[in-house]
Amino acid sequence: MLSRSIAFTFTRSVPRASTRLLSSATENPPMYALGVNLAKQIGGQFNGLIDKSSPEMDAVIAGFRDTMKDELVVDPNAFLAEHGPELNKILQERASTVVDKMKEDGAAFAKEFLECNEEAIKTESGMIYLPMVEGEGASPSITSSVEVHYHGQLTDGTVFDSSVQRGQTISFPLSNVIKGWQEGLQLMKEGGKATLVIPSDMAYGDQGSGETIPPGATLKFEVELFKVSN
Repeated sequence: MLSRSIAFTFTRSVPRASTRLLSSATENPPMYALGVNLAKQIGGQFNGLIDKSSPEMDAVIAGFRDTMKDELVVDPNAFLAEHGPELNKILQERASTVVDKMKEDGAAFAKEFLECNEEAIKTESGMIYLPMVEGEGASPSITSSVEVHYHGQLTDGTVFDSSVQRGQTISFPLSNVIKGWQEGLQLMKEGGKATLVIPSDMAYGDQGSGETIPPGATLKFEVELFKVSN
């Protein structure tokens, strides 16, 4: 989300340069970067809802371009009033389909994970807890703060966040994180390490989170608990 200071955060880990670089990318890189950033900020909200290879995407880009360049040939408010309801219906139907598929995939992943890991337990909430290293220190409560390392993945193996990869542990109040973490970490002790498989209703629900966590996604975390502070 852009702040009022219009400050952007960019990473230096980028794929090989595209062979389809447009002239604007080389003639005015900062403004091209603004376009890239806007697309990343907005586009993640519509993952799976718009066919990127179809004329639909061309229409979306045309609407964005014409609005930004003040080249609309219709009144924008009237146009949205007329076509907005139909758009909302289309997006809601597609979102429901995407969420249902993600939940089905998550349930299948959880079932297979349980079958392949005899020591894993499934709690009443539906979360799966697999101890990897038993700790010997204190266990946190919901009012504790914890210091951890974690490695978060989607069920297809995509890494969406990892303090391990960043090489820096993170500390936070346990009450401030998703319910799956709240439950899972209270089963651990200092010095312990565990895998948590968290269904969407214990994670980010049908909304997902930004570009990285799709709506309805089941999440897998490897968590190492270093310190508990009460």
